[in-house]
Formats: sequence, structure tokens, C-alpha cells
Amino acid sequence: MDEKDAVTLLLESAGQADTLTTQHAATEIVKTLGYLALAIVQAGAFISKSGNLNSYLDLYAKQRALLLSEKPVQSHDSYAQTVYTTWQMCFERLKPPAQMFLQICSYFHHNGISEEIFCNASKFKFYHGYPSKEELQRPLEFLSNFLAPTGEWDTVSFLNVTSEIRAYSLINFDPEKEGFSIHPLVHAWSQEMTSNSKSWQSSAGAILAMAFSEIPSQDQRLASLLFLPHAESISQFNTDIAPGFQLEYAWIFSQAGKYKQAEKLQLEVLKKREEALGDNDQSTLIAMGNLAVTYTRLGEFKKAQELQIVVLEKQKQFLGDNHSETLTAMTNLAYTYSNLGEFKKAQELQIVVLEKEKQFLGDNHPHTLTALGNLASTYRNLGEFKKAQELQIVVLEKWKQFLGDNHPGTLTAMGNLACTYTDLGEFKKAQELEIVVLEKLEQFLGDNHPHTLRTMANLARTYWKLREFTKAEELQLLVLERCRQILGDNHPHTLRVAEALSHTYQSQDKLQEAKELRRLFGLPAFENTTRSRSRAIFKQPVKWLKKALTRQDGQQGKP
Repeated sequence: MDEKDAVTLLLESAGQADTLTTQHAATEIVKTLGYLALAIVQAGAFISKSGNLNSYLDLYAKQRALLLSEKPVQSHDSYAQTVYTTWQMCFERLKPPAQMFLQICSYFHHNGISEEIFCNASKFKFYHGYPSKEELQRPLEFLSNFLAPTGEWDTVSFLNVTSEIRAYSLINFDPEKEGFSIHPLVHAWSQEMTSNSKSWQSSAGAILAMAFSEIPSQDQRLASLLFLPHAESISQFNTDIAPGFQLEYAWIFSQAGKYKQAEKLQLEVLKKREEALGDNDQSTLIAMGNLAVTYTRLGEFKKAQELQIVVLEKQKQFLGDNHSETLTAMTNLAYTYSNLGEFKKAQELQIVVLEKEKQFLGDNHPHTLTALGNLASTYRNLGEFKKAQELQIVVLEKWKQFLGDNHPGTLTAMGNLACTYTDLGEFKKAQELEIVVLEKLEQFLGDNHPHTLRTMANLARTYWKLREFTKAEELQLLVLERCRQILGDNHPHTLRVAEALSHTYQSQDKLQEAKELRRLFGLPAFENTTRSRSRAIFKQPVKWLKKALTRQDGQQGKP
């Protein structure tokens, strides 16, 4: 139903005059009700009895179940049942697997529910530190409805169940997005009618974590954006989620750029694991390593370094120098060293990691390519631009070959090569790559993801080098505003953007703006008022920051 018809229906059902005032109030109500005709009729019936159109939304927020189950004295259409009763009648005709599916999905976000979530969850491998089969009895029982006798995922069984629910219009399918959605009111009703809601919340939370744990690390950044709305929806219920699954939720938040949410969960898990398992258990060390990665992303490099040194020493002691967890710990510590400007220390670790990844995984494995890209970034930070360029071209070609043009690894490699082109003075080449990367990151990660903002800042740097100061300023203002909002005023990324923007102001003789900006962010005053052409503005570690921000994420461990 379109908005105009929905407003007309509400006003008629409520017995209200059609005026500008009532139209405005009615528009807000029908939006909240999702333009669902039956719900609008029920709302109109309630308003006709109360006589107050303007207070309906406040009452609705407080007493949603009551208002939607109110029976009208005279129905506007052929339905004699209430909205909730109609849905309940449909629900009771569903077979048990379909009922279970709807109840579990009522705790996910109402959009973006995909078969892939349930398929991945069915492949869960019961990692150390995660719940056992006995503890996951209910979600496993539900997932068994979609498994063939061989134990493999059976898409036909899944489609039979979802088709049954669709037949009663309780869920919808979007063929373009290949996902299911539930009308917000049906979604809310399904939550409220669920008996033993804590158990269903727990099952939904477990299934989402089980699913994310089976996604390869190189694909988790994009996947996190699809999982994020569901993770946030489930988290709001304060469901008792096992520590292992809490780490999966933290990883979803971290990969999606929600670092503070990730930190909160990771601190909880680390405390629980230290108390229950001790400091040396693998589950504790992995939790510590993941928290350290989040500290790095929050710009708290010293905190990260302290934890990562402990993790690396213990992983070497308990697992040996060649174990994948040891190499992950080494990679993450090297990344932190890079952020602290200790590039030689980073280089030493990265060379070791690269040699071992090649030995055990081969030249073309994503972990090997990540290690090669990390080392190339360090060469660039050390001013060895030709070495960096040679490696980055190889990395980019292989990412494209094995994972395609749009994979996050490919886009990271492209962005890193663009930065090196800028350092080599090949500004047009850099600009071409950065525009492509920015467009794709905006498409896949969104405008506000930290990786998108970093790419935008890099493109602004290239514009500055090309003396296109107006373009640079426009981008830097946008990035600065978003970094302040998402990362805070004191995050190193925010400070570096402020530093760069002040130099862009200076290059345009906007000296007062530059001075005020530097004062606002606590940056030292310019030593002179001449236009600085130093590449140190954008490349070398500035003294006040005492850090250098490389543009390549370190490989991260499996929680």
C-alpha cells in the first residue's frame, strides 16, 4: 500500500478529518506500521475510541502488543479477526520446523536473513573454548531439519520450509538480494508470542556465531556487514552468549568498524577465560590477541603491544615457532610496531612470517599474500619505494587472479600500490587506482567504514600532491567530520586528517583556518607560514603523534 492510500485508510478508520495536521500525524503512524493495511485498520479502530491521533505513537511504543490486538467495533474490511489473531492463526498451521524458523528469525534483524547463515552454522566444527554439542542441542536439532542423510546441507529442505512460511505471507523473499525479510510488525509479533523466549534468543545467538565462525578470514570483512544488523539485534536482548560466541560477535563488530562494541565484549571474554582457564590456555591467549588487535584499531598501540608481546612469547612456548597461531601473533605484533613507527622491528618479524607462510601454505595462499603485502608496506614506510612497488604489483595481480577484482584483499592491495605511486611521484596513476578503490569500498563497506575513510584521506593526499587543493580540502573536511564521529577526536587517524587539512589550508593561504584547526586538535603551531611541500606531512611519523599509520591490516587470528 502506498503512503497516500495508507494515510487515507487510517484517517477514515479513525474517523478523523483530513487536514494538514492530521495528515502529518497519520503519515508518521503509517510509516511506523510499515504501510500494512490490516495494522492500519487496527490502529484506526483504537484511535476512533481514544479520539487522539497525536498520542498514538507514544502509546504504541509503550504498549505495542495491546494496541495491535485491540478489536475494532466495526471492521473496515472483511477481516473479523485482530492483526495478532490473524497471524496466530497462520502460525498455528505451520509445521514445527517452519514455526521454529520463524521464532529464531524473530531475534535476527528483520531484513537480510539468508540461507547462507543457516548453511554455515550447520558446518560448525566445535572449536576449543566453544560450547559443546550437548550445550548446543536446541540449535543443532533445528538445523538438522535442513540436513540430508549424509549430513550435508540440503537446500531443497530449507526452501520447502521457507516456502511454507511464505505461503502465509509471514516472510518475504528478495531474489536480487537472495535474502528473506519479515515485516517489522510480524517480526515484533513473533517475538512477543514466543514461549520460552530466552531459549529461542539463545538459539538465534548461537546460530549466528556458529555461522560467522565458518567464514574464511579473508572473507570476514564483507561478511561482517551482512552479519552486523543481526548481531546488534540479538545483542540487545542481553542473551547469555557463551564466551567463544561472544568473541565471534566481537569479531563481527571489529570487522565492521564498530571497535568500541568489540572492545567491550573482548574485555568480558578475556576476564572470564582468565578466571576459568588461567593465563596460559589457548582460549585465553586467542582472546588476548583479539583484544590487542582491537586496541590497535582504536589507536591504542602501546596497550596492543604489551598484550601482543605476551601472546607471542606464550604461543612460541606452547605451540612452537611454526604454528599458525604463532605466525598470527607475530603478524599482529609487526603491524603494531609499524603503527608505532618501529619499522625495522616490523620488517624482521614480517620476513620470518612470509618465509614460513610460503613454506607451509604456498606462494598463492591468502595468508601468504597478506604477509607479502604487509612487508611491502613496511618497505614503503622505510622509503624503499621501488621494492614496495615490485611486491605490491605481484600481490595485486594474485589477489585479482584468485579472489577477483572486488575482494577486500584486492582493494587493499590496490590502495597500497596507489600510495606507493604517490610516493614515487606518479600521482595520476595513484589517483586512478584510489578512485576505483573508493567507489568499491563505498559500495561494499559503506561511506562510514574506517577503511573507506582511510582511502578517502589517501585520495585527498594525492589531490594535494597534484595541487588540486580545493578537491583535497573537500575530501578532508568530510573525512575529518566522520572520523571525529566514529573514532573520536584523539584517534591517530583523526589527528592525521586534521594535520593534513591544516596543511591544505596553508597551501591555499587560509592561515587563520589552519591555525584554528591546529589549536582545536592540540597540534603544535607551524614553525613558519610558508607553504610546506614536505612529504612528511602525509608520510613520515610526526613528532606530536609518535606513531605512523600504515595502510595494510595485519592478518588476524581465529577467535
